[in-house]
Order: sequence, then structure tokens, then C-alpha cells
Amino acid sequence: MPPERKYATSSPENDPVPDSAALRRHPALFRAVRRRQNPRLRRSDITVTDENAVRRAVRAASLGNAMEWFDFGIYSYLAATIGRVFFPSGNPTVQLLSSFATFAVAFLVRPLGGMVFGPMGDRIGRKKVLALTMILMAIGTAAIGLVPGYATIGFWAPVLLILFRLLQGFSTGGEYGGASTFIAEYAPDKRRGYFGSFLELGTLAGYTGAAGLVTALTAWLGTDGMDSWGWRVPFLLAAPLGVVGIHLRLRLDETPAFLRLDDADVHVSEAADAVETTARGDLAAIFRTHWRALLLCVALVGAYNITDYMLLSYMPTYLSDELHYTETHGLLVLVATMVVLMLVINQVGRLSDRFGRKPVLMTGMLGFLVFAAPAFLLVRRGSLLAITAGMLILGLCLVCLLGTMSAALPAMFPTSVRYGSLSVGYNVSASLFGGTTPLVITALISATGSAMMPAYYAMAAALVGVVAVACMKETARRPLEGSPPSVQTEEEAAELAESRAPTPKF
Repeated sequence: MPPERKYATSSPENDPVPDSAALRRHPALFRAVRRRQNPRLRRSDITVTDENAVRRAVRAASLGNAMEWFDFGIYSYLAATIGRVFFPSGNPTVQLLSSFATFAVAFLVRPLGGMVFGPMGDRIGRKKVLALTMILMAIGTAAIGLVPGYATIGFWAPVLLILFRLLQGFSTGGEYGGASTFIAEYAPDKRRGYFGSFLELGTLAGYTGAAGLVTALTAWLGTDGMDSWGWRVPFLLAAPLGVVGIHLRLRLDETPAFLRLDDADVHVSEAADAVETTARGDLAAIFRTHWRALLLCVALVGAYNITDYMLLSYMPTYLSDELHYTETHGLLVLVATMVVLMLVINQVGRLSDRFGRKPVLMTGMLGFLVFAAPAFLLVRRGSLLAITAGMLILGLCLVCLLGTMSAALPAMFPTSVRYGSLSVGYNVSASLFGGTTPLVITALISATGSAMMPAYYAMAAALVGVVAVACMKETARRPLEGSPPSVQTEEEAAELAESRAPTPKF
């Protein structure tokens, strides 16, 4: 096999043209170089989306995502109950720390799941892998609902709990990267933010459903009833919900961008590296060629995940532990906040299409940097009105990130490695920063005695986010890298092809 060649990539106009022997050995490189020299955009190169197909794809991906995060969110809302059932130390703080440590365990294997499912999704297709991740999540969640408590089997109870949490985490490693890639590749370029926001609408719906169910069961059964058997009910619901989600995902067609992807579709800007990047699902190529984008993705997702898990997973525990609210009251405040976010998240997606991803993301990051401390001071006042106001301030900052990230992150990577790159970057960051957030905040409060630690932690994350957003490229209303333009109508396609007709060079 001939040795690989590497060519300079300083700028398109100054790049050296590879010799003819190299071009004959690598036809994809030849086609990419030819398009660079004569960048003609033909009508057949442009994807015209089917509005009904787009909506079906968005609906299936979002509903599947809602079910996935319903399964995952149950654990955080039952953290105190699980601590009593599986870690009966007699010390509530130790129980809670043990429960959150088990919550964090699932995130340890998320990068592994991303490295397995992401490249697989680039090789065999998005929808098959998304169906597989849902099957594994449903199995892991339902199995937790069947595990006997510590009083029944002793040491093996937490061992089995951790085992099935690991299965949950492994499956989740392929969920976000695949679902966001799926929607991004179906959506037209000018509305990718709007359609992408439905993915996080599904996340909020899943969390809201989980929190609402746990609240209703706790109010009905009381603490003793939940500790006895009630905690199992939400976990066992994962099985029928998983069947529905799998059915929805398997009925879909593969994304247009994936179907059109072949070696000839290498993006012009990657012409010099085409030999190394045309292999789909090549994990080594992802780290070798796209490491800068991966680092930026890790920083963005880290800031986003810390603020997300702080508000949506940890706050009910904060309200009950620090302000002595009942578990039911804390969850009700969170449910109300999430309902408000669900009402506005699609409008945030529209704003990101109109004004750009960077301005909307920067608004959210700066919002946390400036308003996290005042919001927590309001929460600390203890009255229902003050707590609701503080939660809404945090929620409105978070929705700027929720409504934009699912369109911004997939656009950072080319089509041939998008699922794999995003799954790796997202899950490495979620593992390091997202899943550890409740544990870290609980430990910081215990060590320092300061109930303002959640605010300070969110502010530090937001500062990193501000720098990351400043460094990212604007991608709104532009084609995905490595894919042809995607428009809504034939007229728009014809107009775009005419505007991109080549100009003769002499």
C-alpha cells in the first residue's frame, strides 16, 4: 500500500495541487481538488427537504429523546429515596453522597458509549444506532426497578444498582450525538435552530414527566410507601415506553445527508486531508484531524452541562436539604420552571436562526455569570415567590443554551464523522462535568458550609463558556460541513444554484 501524503492547507488559493500519481491513487482527493479549482454548485447537489419528512424525523427523535431522559432523570429525582434503600448508613449526608456517587458512575462509561456508538452511527447509519441505544436504556432502567434493596440482599444491592447504572450510561453515550445529528441533517439550513430546539424540548418533557410522576407517587404513598415499593414504579415504566420509542425510530428513513454521503462528498476545505478523513467512523481520524473542534466542544458542553444538571437535577435536593422543603414541594417548583422553559424553547431556536448561534449562546453564558449569585440569594430567602423567581432567572439563562446547542454542536464537525465526533466530545465533557455536578456541589457545601456553592460553581462554568463561545465559528443559516446545501423549496434551490454558478478564470 503506498504511503500517505500530506499537503499544506494554509489557504485554498495557495494550496499546492497534489501530483497526478497521487490523484490517480485517490479519486476522492481528485474530485475534491477539482471542485476547489472549479467550485460549481449544480442543482442536483442541493437537497430540497420534505416538510412532512422533516417533522416526522424531528418528532420521532424528540419523543425518543424524551423517553431516554425520562429514564435517566428518574434516578436524580429519587436520589434521597435510593440513598435510604440502597445505602442505609443512618447518616442522611452519607446516604445522599452515596446516591449521587452512583448517579455519577453512569457518566464514567458515557465516553466509552460515545466511542462505540458514534463511529458505528457514521458507518451503518443514524437510525439503527439510535434504536439500539434506546433498547439498552430501557433494559437498564427497568432492571433497576427489579433490584432488591439492601435490606434483602445486602452488599449485592448497591453492586447491581451500579451495574445497571453503567448500562444506562453506556447507552446514553450514543443518544445525544445521534439524536442531534439526526435532526440537524434532516433540517433545512435556515431553520436548523428551530427544528433542533425540539430535541431539548423532548429532554425537558422527559425530565418533567419523571419529576411529575415522582411527585405524584410521593404525595400519594408518602416517604414510607416510596421507600417500600413506590420508587420502583417509574423505573418499571421504562419497558413499555422503550417499546414505543424503538417503534418510532425504526419507522424513519435515514437522513438525506447520510444517504448522499460518499467519498466524493468530501468538503472542499478538507481536500488536502481527504485521504485521511474519507473513512466513515474512523475513531483515530476523529482525534487526529478534528482535535481542535473536539476541545472546543468539550468546553462548550462542560459549561452547558454544569448549569443544566445544577438546575434540572440538583435543585430539588438543594431545596429539601438546605431549605428544608419537602421533596414534593421542591419537585413542584422545578416542574413549574421546566414547563415555562418548554413554552419558550422553540422561540429561542428561531432566534438562533435569525441572529446566529453565538449571540444566543453568549446571552445564556453571560446570564449565568451575572445572575447566578442574585438568583441563589433569592432562592435562599425561602419564600415560594422568591424561590420561583430565582429558579426562573436560572431557567431563562439555561434555555438560551438548551434551545441552541443541538443545532450548534453538530455543525462543528463534517458529515462523515459527525455522529462519532459529537458523541465523543459531548460525552467526555458530560462525564467530567455534567454527571459529577450534584456530587461536587454536595461535597463543596459539606466542606465549606456555604450554601452559595451552586451559584459559584455555575459562574465558573459560565466563564469557561464565554471564552468557548467567543472562539467558535458562526454556523447559522449555512450548510453543514461536508454536506450539500439544504433548502425548503425547489425555487430556493434554483436560486441558490444560479447564485453559485462558476465564474470563468483566465
